[in-house]
Amino acid sequence: MRTGLRPGVRATSGRGVDPLYAALDLGTNNCRLLIARPDDRGFRVVDAYSRIVRLGEGVGSTGLLSTQAMDRAVEALDICQRKLEERGVARARLIATEACRAAANGLDFIERVRAETGMTLEVVSRETEARLAVAGCVTLVDPAADGVILFDIGGGSSEIVWLDLRNRCGARGFALTRFIRSWASLPVGVVNLAERHGGVDVTPEVFEAMVRDVEGHLAGFALGEDLSAAIRGGGVHMLGTSGTVTTLAGVQLGLKRYDRRRVDGAWLESGQVSEMIDRLRQMSYEERVNNPCIGADRADLVLAGCAILEAIRRRWNCERLRVADRGLREGILTELMAADGVWSKGKGGRWGSRNKGKT
Repeated sequence: MRTGLRPGVRATSGRGVDPLYAALDLGTNNCRLLIARPDDRGFRVVDAYSRIVRLGEGVGSTGLLSTQAMDRAVEALDICQRKLEERGVARARLIATEACRAAANGLDFIERVRAETGMTLEVVSRETEARLAVAGCVTLVDPAADGVILFDIGGGSSEIVWLDLRNRCGARGFALTRFIRSWASLPVGVVNLAERHGGVDVTPEVFEAMVRDVEGHLAGFALGEDLSAAIRGGGVHMLGTSGTVTTLAGVQLGLKRYDRRRVDGAWLESGQVSEMIDRLRQMSYEERVNNPCIGADRADLVLAGCAILEAIRRRWNCERLRVADRGLREGILTELMAADGVWSKGKGGRWGSRNKGKT
């Protein structure tokens, strides 16, 4: 019988000195797990798992998670639960996002997961999702930046956060999460946008229709004009975390095989982003399938992601975009470890001054 970890709850592993932490993100498109151990530079990943499950497939039209989609997700979650047990994870947070928030049977699915895998998922709010995205990416913020537009293009929603750093007073790393000036969660992601407009044969007209769809949701962004003024003043860059921006970076770098080490942290100039979006738009569906940085799993979704990015850029365009192959899971791990004081020095943290790393 399995003993699933409840969100954020400790379990005694009895293995080694430093316990393992885990973060699971069940999104509209992907199921992702990270297991890590704290060290003096933040944390070291000891195991990872990712599978495209398309849990939110069809939710936009039916309002329900389909049986087939739930079956795929449960299969992936069962693998994740086994990893948690085999590794003896001591602390975990297991979250579900837009698909479970939006579907009328989302809570029924959460109960099915608990019954079949022993895993208790936490359906987080959009605000929490935005905050975790920030926590997972802040180490990529330019130390000299006056501000950052951070965006996370998901499967069923997209989060946008303005970090106003003009009065940061030397703060860096996880401390930058205190400088969230405004945020928004758009009810559009690559899955539901592609389902509404089509993702296989995307004509220029279809692409523009997708952009206009997203622009309608951006109109109500709080402090939008203040952000525009800050961008005009210079010193603001974009920071993107999603399969869309990592794909653009991989294509721009001409990678024959996706390489996270080269993509994570890469900088793209505004002109390069425009060039890559145009390049992907000109590809046929078959060419997108055969591209090593896109593949069959993303070939029908990547242009929807490009449309979301294009809508954001048309509203608030910055000269530079930094690419993050990290996000919610890293944010979860960072928050859990920070709450436990693993990087504290002389403040009674469980690992004391031995783990002083910045995340």
